[in-house]
Amino acid sequence: MNLPGYPFTPKRFEVRPGIAMSYLDQGPREGEVVVMLHGNPSWSYYWRKLVSGLSDRYRCIVPDHVGMGLSDKPDDGGGLAHPHGRAAPAYDYTLACRVEDLQALLRHAGIDDTTPVTLAVHDWGGMIGFGWALSHASQVKRLVITNTAAFPLPAAKPMPWQIALGRDSLFGSFIIRAFNAFSGGASYLGVAKKLPADVRRAYVAPYDSWAHRISTVRFMQDIPLSPADRAWALLEAAGRALPAFADRPAFIGWGLKDFVFDRHFLDGFRRALPAAQVSAFDDAGHYVLEDKAAELVPAIRRFLDAHPL
Repeated sequence: MNLPGYPFTPKRFEVRPGIAMSYLDQGPREGEVVVMLHGNPSWSYYWRKLVSGLSDRYRCIVPDHVGMGLSDKPDDGGGLAHPHGRAAPAYDYTLACRVEDLQALLRHAGIDDTTPVTLAVHDWGGMIGFGWALSHASQVKRLVITNTAAFPLPAAKPMPWQIALGRDSLFGSFIIRAFNAFSGGASYLGVAKKLPADVRRAYVAPYDSWAHRISTVRFMQDIPLSPADRAWALLEAAGRALPAFADRPAFIGWGLKDFVFDRHFLDGFRRALPAAQVSAFDDAGHYVLEDKAAELVPAIRRFLDAHPL
């Protein structure tokens, strides 16, 4: 793959039997830990500029969730053929499994329950990160929040039809897996300023086949909208717990042209974290670190430097 601006050598470990997770571990091992969690349909590539801007001093741990980026992309029914003829292990593409994977990664990286961390989140990364924080709140010392959620869909926010199509429609899931419609579409619609062609190709490169697009669909199908959905209880609990983080430093960077995580979600974070430092941009979209890296990377660095652990 040609991955401009991503000069890193990812590491791999077996997060579950037979399933390997790819992740970055950049910066001094003794540095303050910043855990960066991407969403759907991106991967650790989203965080590349922030990693480059922090890793001289901070230890940046950045996973590719299972099924995403450079991690393994198992089937969820055991139907994916193994290259050596064995049945490949299946994976349950749920929020709870994502939280378990994050805990396994941190343990693998030597981060125990006493290690202070900074959570940096985007998109589904917010639900995963704050889901993990439900049982590790004392470790979370700082927050960096970009276009994400950690609470159910606000009542005033209608579900965008593009997301509903992928979540609830067989036709929508088909076009995502057959034509890479979600990842490809996000590489255009997720930014206010058109991405360079090689950067856009890097975003979509991991999702190069029907089998490799399973997680982009399963993430959408796991979006919790009611107590009938598997992820609802975990997301609702995260939302209830969010105001408890108001006593620690928080930085919010937000692209206001995001048609999914829009002002309704930003307002939710403002209410829960009233002391947060907020940088919101009228001319930035969902991939706010693409549109506004020149402003956000040094601002986040100043924020972290100003609030040492």
